[in-house]
Amino acid sequence: MSLQFVGLSEINGPLVVLDHVPAAGYDEMVELRLKNGAVRLGRIVQIEGERCVIQVFEGTNGISLTNTTVRLLGHPMEMPLSPEILGRTLSGAGKPIDGLGEIYAQKRQDINGKPLNPVARTYPKNYINTGISSIDCLMTLIRGQKLPIFSGSGMQHNKLAVQIVRQANIAEESGKKFGIVFAAMGVKNDVADYFRRSFEESGVMDKVVMFLNLSNDPIIERILTPRCALTTAEYLAFELNMHILVVMTDITSYCEALREFSSSKGEIPGRKGFPGYLYSDLASLYERAGVIDTAEGSVTQIPILTMPNDDITHPVPDLTGYITEGQIVLDRSLDQMGVYPPISILPSLSRLMKDGIGEGYTRADHSAVSNQLFAAYAKVQDAKALASVIGEEELSDTDKQYIRFGNAFEHHFINQGFTDNRSIEQTLDLGWRLLSLLPREELDRVEGELLDKFYNPEDAKELLA
Repeated sequence: MSLQFVGLSEINGPLVVLDHVPAAGYDEMVELRLKNGAVRLGRIVQIEGERCVIQVFEGTNGISLTNTTVRLLGHPMEMPLSPEILGRTLSGAGKPIDGLGEIYAQKRQDINGKPLNPVARTYPKNYINTGISSIDCLMTLIRGQKLPIFSGSGMQHNKLAVQIVRQANIAEESGKKFGIVFAAMGVKNDVADYFRRSFEESGVMDKVVMFLNLSNDPIIERILTPRCALTTAEYLAFELNMHILVVMTDITSYCEALREFSSSKGEIPGRKGFPGYLYSDLASLYERAGVIDTAEGSVTQIPILTMPNDDITHPVPDLTGYITEGQIVLDRSLDQMGVYPPISILPSLSRLMKDGIGEGYTRADHSAVSNQLFAAYAKVQDAKALASVIGEEELSDTDKQYIRFGNAFEHHFINQGFTDNRSIEQTLDLGWRLLSLLPREELDRVEGELLDKFYNPEDAKELLA
């Protein structure tokens, strides 16, 4: 039996207050019926005795204190799910917006997810190929991992997100399907159209579920968007045994919506006005990635967030870095040089790649190439710093070779076209050609037999042209 109440006690921004409500549940859904017959949905976000604070999804404009009818639905917000959800475009709250009609749900699932038994988790192995050399070689994305992209305002993270969605795939295995759940939060109309058009034109829309929350949509919907997306991903992965990659952009917009909502509830702010529970709230999203032993599928996450003023110590990237297994950092100076994708190699890492690369996964020499490229590029930065003091002409011959290697590395390895989809073999072969620009005695992270097989200075000369 559902309870109904007539009249409200208070309206405050997107929140309404109802008094004398017995036995209400936190996160319970409610239905508000206005005098003109319109129906709006909300959920209970705070309970103080018999006093309930209700968050109204569509906003409180036009709601009356006296003749609004409130009905408690007795369940939390649920996402309608079925295999036909693949290829659909939904609003941030999970409502179809592609004109193809409602989703006929085989089941409905709580958007907050089910508690995952830690013992059921299995260690993530096997990689996802993105076709982007700097990611695949140096910060390999592993199935079941959460690997965020730290970007800055105005940089090309949206373009990179589209390229990853278009190119990402798993190694061919019988009976294993790959799909993508894409969630955009707080984006402008032109950006939403860019995402939609790019996926349709590249022919990948049939394996994508897209959630679009626009900047003029209610902030409440923005808070729901990643939860609806992750619930869909869990259903596809753990019930339909698919390997799902979840791309969420922009997590900073989500956190700012959370800050605004927290402020309207009168909560005490923490760092930079964000709520004190921001860490646990982000963890409730990120920790829904993983692999479990009772299903063949996996959920992998790439959250994208913009760092205000390019500040990596800002609360959003700072807390994200504590929870996730590495990060991909975009560099503004590379972006201004015209390098795409402008990935900053040295601060980027993937903490799980060591167990998902090598023989049986990528190639036996992957670890050696990756370690040596990192070490060599670090020496490039040292050589550039020295050159800025004494001038490039005064550098030693070895340092000059490192400068040449660094320029070729940025131009040929980091930089690649938007439509350039490189296999892991092409990426590793290119890495060896670049390493062959350096004297053999400088390659101290690679075993001799690998150098005998792959080191070839003659093959590398064309990279300097």
